[in-house]
Amino acid sequence: MNRPIVAPSVLASDFANLQREIEMINESEADWIHIDIMDGVFVPNLSMGLPVVEAIRRHAKKPMDVHLMIVQPERYVEAFRDAGAATISVHVEACPHLHRNIQQIKALGCKAGVAINPHTPINALENILQDIDLVCVMSVNPGFGAQKFIEHTYRKVAGLKKAIEASGSAALIEIDGGVNQQNARALLDAGADVLVAGNFVFSAAAPKDVIARLKAVK
Repeated sequence: MNRPIVAPSVLASDFANLQREIEMINESEADWIHIDIMDGVFVPNLSMGLPVVEAIRRHAKKPMDVHLMIVQPERYVEAFRDAGAATISVHVEACPHLHRNIQQIKALGCKAGVAINPHTPINALENILQDIDLVCVMSVNPGFGAQKFIEHTYRKVAGLKKAIEASGSAALIEIDGGVNQQNARALLDAGADVLVAGNFVFSAAAPKDVIARLKAVK
């Protein structure tokens, strides 16, 4: 089995020392930098905006994986591409014209992802799987960090993996929320490819060691 892609979520980092946090990720075995954007409308919280993403880019040496938890993402995807995003994920629940959103992201030269909330069934993605590079499965309700992992996620990931393979898609499955050393193996066994870890990494005394352990999950 391939080693997982590990994407620390900077939402859980120390914003007062953002450069230091990004340099830690650069020096670690992490593969991507996961960046959560919240608008206070689609989710009940506000997070960082474009100026912070641009600040991250000035120090980042790993690809920036931007997760837009916002309404009308089509208004902002070009700006996030310009701010340094390599992958941009939009929420199926926020996009009534999802195929158009995906086309826009790809036309901008970014990899395109679709995020799906815990309550949303995977069949909501069946007509888009062939067109995307990533499915971001929310394993907590979006909006806040440090939530408890939703156990149903394992079955959801397994079903999604089958659907991706049946469609002939090469989309990766990313897990966002409550990922830790205890559930990482089961998530990978179910079919996950990318592990997003926020509080588990940034609350640790030795974050680089935590990232290395996630990378080496067996």
